[in-house]
Amino acid sequence: MTFPVVGMVGGGQLARMTHEAGIPLGIRFKLLSDTPQDSAAQVVGDVVIGDYRDLATLREFARGCDVITFDHEHVPTEHLRALEADGIPVRPGPDALVHAQDKGVMRAKLTEIGAPCPRHRIVSDPADVEAFAAEISGGGAERLDEGRWSGDGSGGFPVILKTVRGGYDGKGVWFVRSAKDAEEPFRAGVPVLAEEKVDFTRELAANIVRSPHGQAVAYPVVESIQVDGVCDTVIAPAPGLSEELSAQAQDLALRIAKELGVVGHLAVELFETADGRILVNELAMRPHNSGHWTQDGAITSQFANHVRAVLDLPLGDPRPRAEWTVMANVLGGDYPDMYSAYLHCMARDPQLKIHMYGKDVKPGRKVGHVNTYGDDLADVRERAAHAAGYLRGTITE
Repeated sequence: MTFPVVGMVGGGQLARMTHEAGIPLGIRFKLLSDTPQDSAAQVVGDVVIGDYRDLATLREFARGCDVITFDHEHVPTEHLRALEADGIPVRPGPDALVHAQDKGVMRAKLTEIGAPCPRHRIVSDPADVEAFAAEISGGGAERLDEGRWSGDGSGGFPVILKTVRGGYDGKGVWFVRSAKDAEEPFRAGVPVLAEEKVDFTRELAANIVRSPHGQAVAYPVVESIQVDGVCDTVIAPAPGLSEELSAQAQDLALRIAKELGVVGHLAVELFETADGRILVNELAMRPHNSGHWTQDGAITSQFANHVRAVLDLPLGDPRPRAEWTVMANVLGGDYPDMYSAYLHCMARDPQLKIHMYGKDVKPGRKVGHVNTYGDDLADVRERAAHAAGYLRGTITE
């Protein structure tokens, strides 16, 4: 066979769904997974169990692969450079991926290229956080002895603190109202990024895919609704978003991808502010939760286009199939038998699309998602919310 082998590092649900998208194309997948029980390891035929943090394991895994890609951003940057030195295509490459791995590097680069961001800087300790808070308050406080500040008592608080590496789904992020609140993030001994708390009206996401030869496509900008730091619902396209701001967000994501040399899928998470601006919140260089709606709502899904991009194939059409598509995450609760709920959900809504990840049900854990679509946004949202709630067990009729 002449069809290529895509090596996917990470065995989560993103790898599972990327593998699914490659099946119709005849693309072969090889998976590096932590355990045989991981989501993708249950369905991929060629699975290597090993530690992605071990270079020897990565090198052995990469043998026979035509390209390496990822379902997470945690592979050490120096290991990726070693694979490239061995002549193995890595997509996205380490020079791009580091901007999704390290929030400090990301903010510095985005500032350099003029991308709009919240005010920020790396801080060294709680006193430095207090100093940063005072800086962004517009000079409304004055430093006194012993690390105290004069003024209104807030000194520019609250601020957001983030560990520069390893955070996701609200982990590694703190909302702090004082220097005392700021002690916890520094206990891990890793660099901490301080950011101003943005007064945003909602969160958006701009998803694009870029190939090695520079072709790029942009999906409709979506609204992402978070609950307790975890994505709950995605609405495509974002309701009420002006054509001007939508185009601005897409252009920004395409420019970031080009400037950073991204190959594959890039999600640019954004804040929309009350005065009509957008600010970059986070970057993800892999298929992303805000793009799951594309499985059923776009002509070519984010997963299929990611496969095409890493293989440098022509990219597929990103346009939506329906006026509205809503994705709702299915989170684990106290009701582990989700399969028995299928009868109700499928009978109630024959157009419903259910995507489960093969994970053990644990409270708050993402175990699947549902997609609904149609011409009536209120109806589409209700159908998605009902199905996700019924599968979880929070809705019983």
